[in-house]
Amino acid sequence: MRTFGLARLSLAASIAGLVALPALLSAQGAAKTNQYGNPATMKPAPTKSAIDVRDLQIRLYQFADDSMLGRQVGRVGNKKGTDLIAAEVKRLGLLPAGDNGTYFQTLPYHLRKFTDHSRMTVDGNPIEWNTGFVAVPGQRAPRPIAGAEVVFGGTQGDSTTQISAADAAGKFVVLLPNPNGARGGQGQAFAVRGGAAPARSRFDEAVAVATIDLDALTPAQRVALNEPIVATSSAPGRAAPAAARGPVDSIALLKAQLAALQPQATIRLTRDAAARLFKRSNIDGLSAGLKGGTVTASLDFVETPTDWARNVVAVVPGSDPVLKYQYVAIGAHNDHVGITAPVDKDSIRAFNIEKNKLLLANNMQGLGPEILTTIRVNMDSIRKVHPKARLDSINNGADDDGSGSMGVLEIAEAMMAMPVKPKRSTLFIWHTGEEGGLVGSAFFTRNPTVPIDSVVAQLNVDMIGRGRAEDLPGGGPDYVGVVGSFFDSKDLGETVQSVNKKQAQPLTFDYKFDEPIAWSGYNNIYGRSDHFNYAQQGVPIAFFFTGLHGDYHQRSDEPEFIDYPHYAKIANYIKDLVVEVGNGPRPRLNGTKPAKPRVIVP
Repeated sequence: MRTFGLARLSLAASIAGLVALPALLSAQGAAKTNQYGNPATMKPAPTKSAIDVRDLQIRLYQFADDSMLGRQVGRVGNKKGTDLIAAEVKRLGLLPAGDNGTYFQTLPYHLRKFTDHSRMTVDGNPIEWNTGFVAVPGQRAPRPIAGAEVVFGGTQGDSTTQISAADAAGKFVVLLPNPNGARGGQGQAFAVRGGAAPARSRFDEAVAVATIDLDALTPAQRVALNEPIVATSSAPGRAAPAAARGPVDSIALLKAQLAALQPQATIRLTRDAAARLFKRSNIDGLSAGLKGGTVTASLDFVETPTDWARNVVAVVPGSDPVLKYQYVAIGAHNDHVGITAPVDKDSIRAFNIEKNKLLLANNMQGLGPEILTTIRVNMDSIRKVHPKARLDSINNGADDDGSGSMGVLEIAEAMMAMPVKPKRSTLFIWHTGEEGGLVGSAFFTRNPTVPIDSVVAQLNVDMIGRGRAEDLPGGGPDYVGVVGSFFDSKDLGETVQSVNKKQAQPLTFDYKFDEPIAWSGYNNIYGRSDHFNYAQQGVPIAFFFTGLHGDYHQRSDEPEFIDYPHYAKIANYIKDLVVEVGNGPRPRLNGTKPAKPRVIVP
């Protein structure tokens, strides 16, 4: 699920040494399973048509394995994950429904970086790449740096120490790092990557902005700053509605557009390199406005297209000669958040377990630093099981959204085994780039490979592998959150309910997320996953998930912590729902427009 105003618990990495793994892991060494009965690893094996615990384990342990490299959109991990899904749907016999007779719909993504051919001089004297400076890549090549005067601009993030916009214009501005640690430490080695546009500041008209914060990074981390782990989309983004833009200053707008086409360079310096820029032996005592030498740079920026941003699209054809041209869409997102700074995954999980306990006790309200820093548990219990720290940099996303992706794949296998298929065709879509802003579903709904008005409903499955009582209030073995099912179609909402009532053991539906909610991290769940783009096209939707938890977007979101019996129950129910919508009357639109309060027609 896409993060939207929810902290990713980065604080946990810095204080994980204070936290112990609960006693539940103390028996793992002997039993080779954890308290949930799951092993740490599982070998691949054949699956069968029935949706059960064993098959879901077999699939998820493969899809959320370290070898998938976090499945990030635009990166090789996305290729690995989508290759696995496409190979399986081909083996099962689903028809390809992507581009040009394939199972893939490829989005326009690029990788951008500076090479080690980049050069910089001050008064003709070289500053060495990686040794003295590194330039941070954005979405475009930066503006030229030719004979730019060096000026000390003050401290990053502290406007009271900084020079004016006029004094920065056209200059090579050097800043001290933020004293609150916004950048620069080893744990923040990757914090400035990703290609996002920098925030607007008084230095917008500077030729370059350089921060003196490179010393804390190892040589390998300095190289990593220019090995992008995040690809960026070349597809146009969504423009804000005209009414939301407000009055336009045409000169300011023109400047902003030019700056976007050729942004200023973002550079990181060592203390020694910064001193050389100011012709000094050290940087002690720099004062705002102090002038230095003249900088010229040749920053070698390269942009490489990548095919590793792929939706996987396949169809189980319907059995009715007329209705087979209509589709019930079911989807999950195939991507996750890739590779980040390494942490001890056992201690960070222990920290997040304790943090989630505090959240539960506080009705899921946010916790301030004064509470987080009170968490104290001895690390000895962790070290008894794992004597050495198990550093992990790969976010495997077992629940987010490995659980949805493999659940949808199990549903595809079950439906292919049905002797009589539903009357309507079933459109299976594993969207990419959900974590990057729902880009895969946005691309599909704007460039559908079947007519969008032939899609009678879209069922979105994102994070259905947890939902225990220890994860969120009301959680348990029958829990599932249902979002948006009544928003635009009372028919679909009632079908969601009626199919559940036919289950041998009905699930307990939680509709609270249809309305605004004060829980920390649960704001606007309706707008945070791929169903939203279908709803904007007038397609009735229902979104199923089992809530957030302490391992959400952490290196500890691993297959061994999934609640497989619960997961299997939800996947079997959703399969029955797909079949019911495929055979029943087309759900009518009679509700509200997306993102407005729910209105249920009596």
